[in-house]
Amino acid sequence: MSYVFNFRDIWAQQDFLLDGIGITLLLSSVTIAAGFVLGAIVASMRVYGGATIRAVSAAYVEIIRNTPLIVQLFIVFFGLPGLGVRLDAMTASLIALTINLGAYTAEIVRAGLEAIPRAQIEAGHSLGLSGLQVFRHVVMFPALKIIYPALTSQFVLMMLATSIVSQISAPDLFHVASIIQSRTFRDFEIYLVVAFIYLALALALRILFAGVGRIAFGRR
Repeated sequence: MSYVFNFRDIWAQQDFLLDGIGITLLLSSVTIAAGFVLGAIVASMRVYGGATIRAVSAAYVEIIRNTPLIVQLFIVFFGLPGLGVRLDAMTASLIALTINLGAYTAEIVRAGLEAIPRAQIEAGHSLGLSGLQVFRHVVMFPALKIIYPALTSQFVLMMLATSIVSQISAPDLFHVASIIQSRTFRDFEIYLVVAFIYLALALALRILFAGVGRIAFGRR
């Protein structure tokens, strides 16, 4: 094997790579926040809603979880213009990623909500707490403590999945890497560097979430 590694041309594009990292972090942070809110709402609908609401929310979860993310992304970016709705790549990416994460988050949150004993909820009502106070203090907070590890793992997976938006030319890290590859023809080097960047981002997120968990829930 006579392959000679050459990272010089890759490092010369470091500002371009930093721009891609910034877009990836932006996509990840917005998607995580919006996806969690959407998932919590859908989970509450599935647990506490009427029959019709439960059926609609269950259908959303099953459809999204059983179709590929790239198909969902293409429907939003390429399909909606056929209905007269045109979105730029970043907006389409955020919508598709949020819808996808919302479905997975909904199932995780639902498991947490259903893990709270009914007697605990009744005790909250007996203490004179309002329905909203019971949901916030007696149901949601303990549920989040239960599901926090699974929830944060899903968030990290979503950060890694943002690479798929490069398929519609959203300027994320992987799209930037593809452009650098076309300029330098150093395929192995650029994708090796990008792999390590994604690894570093994933580990950093896990450390961040672990710190938040210790502060919020006393987790070690």
